[in-house]
Amino acid sequence: MSAAETTPVIGVFALQGDVREHLAALRAAGAEPREVRRPGELAECAALVIPGGESTTMSKLAHAFGLMEPLRERARAGMPVYGTCAGMIMLADKILDPRSGQETVGGIDMIVRRNAFGRQNESFEAALDFAGIDGGPVEGVFIRAPWVESTGAGVEVLASWDGHPVAVRQGRLLATAFHPELTGDHRVHALFTAMVRAAGDSGR
Repeated sequence: MSAAETTPVIGVFALQGDVREHLAALRAAGAEPREVRRPGELAECAALVIPGGESTTMSKLAHAFGLMEPLRERARAGMPVYGTCAGMIMLADKILDPRSGQETVGGIDMIVRRNAFGRQNESFEAALDFAGIDGGPVEGVFIRAPWVESTGAGVEVLASWDGHPVAVRQGRLLATAFHPELTGDHRVHALFTAMVRAAGDSGR
């Protein structure tokens, strides 16, 4: 079976955040999604999605459930990871305004600012030109979203809004400040699923 024909097993960090929506989007994109709460469950997956939620809480729960170090090790070893909103913060090498004790998985050479687009009542949607995705703009749902303050030379900016990068990729790591899983448009998840297939490990 060729890499393009496999059904990759993609986990969703399920300790906090909008897990159900990502599970549905991954399934629609041709992956086999699984909830991940413990290191053993992560080991069974070829890739991982870190959903939106609250990044400080995610950091604390990842440590409490023994997931932080395995996540870091797998990401460093080349496991594809996609982070949305809080997940983008979790993949950043540096947070501009971290809360006390907040840590990240890291891996993307970028500095992010938490809640950069405003509070919950300032949430908005925007049509984004997204490099590498055909079929017209991607609808981005921004909810207490971060933005990228700066990126290193190895980071590819895929989409921007109001002058700030809101979708980036570095190697096998993908991050968006917005929530494509809330729109019914599964093209970003399909892009990530294709990245997982290209990595050559279906998790089977």
